[in-house]
Amino acid sequence: QVQLVESGGGLVQAGGSLTLSCAASGSIFTINAMGWYRQAPGKQRELVAIITSGGSTNYGDSVKGRFTITRDNAKNTVYLKMNSLKPEDTAVYYCNAVGRLRAETDFISWGAGTQVTVSS
Repeated sequence: QVQLVESGGGLVQAGGSLTLSCAASGSIFTINAMGWYRQAPGKQRELVAIITSGGSTNYGDSVKGRFTITRDNAKNTVYLKMNSLKPEDTAVYYCNAVGRLRAETDFISWGAGTQVTVSS
């Protein structure tokens, strides 16, 4: 149906930067929103940032002012630029997409996740 492929995770020192990418493919008619969530060991999955097809954004409180989400609608790709990374940003980051298939069926899809580790 819809596949999400994430890239860009890795190990970075505190204060550093990383950019995550997520590309969606499949029988997509439209993607209403794409976003990133994260889950640290022993914690619940939480919102990092989302962006609608119109460009509206929403961020989790802990990343406001440090992370920026952007989107290329033509490529069905979303990016997350992460600056001033902190050890507490360490988590598995999951891409999410919500939209409609060509068969006029709504979908919600998740990527497999990419590890981000911030060392102190």
